[in-house]
Amino acid sequence: MTVWDRPEPPTRPAPLDRERIVATAIALADEGGLEAVSLRKVAARLDVGPMRLYGYISTKEELFDLMVDEIHAEILPEEQPGDWREVLRLHADLTRQATLRHEWLADLLGGRPALGPNALAVTEATLAALDGLADLGTVTRAVETVSAYFTGAIRREIADLRAERATGLSKHDWQRASGPHVTRMLATGRFPALARFVHDGTEVDAETSFATGLDWVLDAVAAKLARPPA
Repeated sequence: MTVWDRPEPPTRPAPLDRERIVATAIALADEGGLEAVSLRKVAARLDVGPMRLYGYISTKEELFDLMVDEIHAEILPEEQPGDWREVLRLHADLTRQATLRHEWLADLLGGRPALGPNALAVTEATLAALDGLADLGTVTRAVETVSAYFTGAIRREIADLRAERATGLSKHDWQRASGPHVTRMLATGRFPALARFVHDGTEVDAETSFATGLDWVLDAVAAKLARPPA
């Protein structure tokens, strides 16, 4: 039986429920990442014994599932756009914004589908926007492709933010510090394509890069949806 199907235990003198447990776990994760979350630490923050929590949640993995689903409430749009492309773009944008607020989410994106009610509602909204536009296989690949793009882009952005905090160097500071080494390597002539990129390329901010890449992926999906079935 999943955590979604298992009823909560009867109310006891000290008020406790899954909602309070999950909110506390999210607060801990926002402060210190997933490594700051354990049933023992959540219990301590709630000022209850750890064994109290096992009536509501059996494992840390179940707690993570509940945390992810709670954040999916932030990803579920209040109003659904009428165009499938805007639905997928909004899903990607809301996921990025939620992850920037809760960086630990980047470590749990992807993998097996989330099965909580909020996550299922997000999936339903996404699939419904594409329903009838192509065969089921094409729709499935379209959603998977867009998801793979924004998951990877978000994880890269979060990794950059973490590296900046860990080293104390902004991206530009790191580039300046690495400049002499890169210059020496490019001067060998072994990396002409990279040299052209370094000298002539235009750098954009993370938000612009995310939006541009997403548009390219959506263009590719649109081309597939427009193609008549074989």
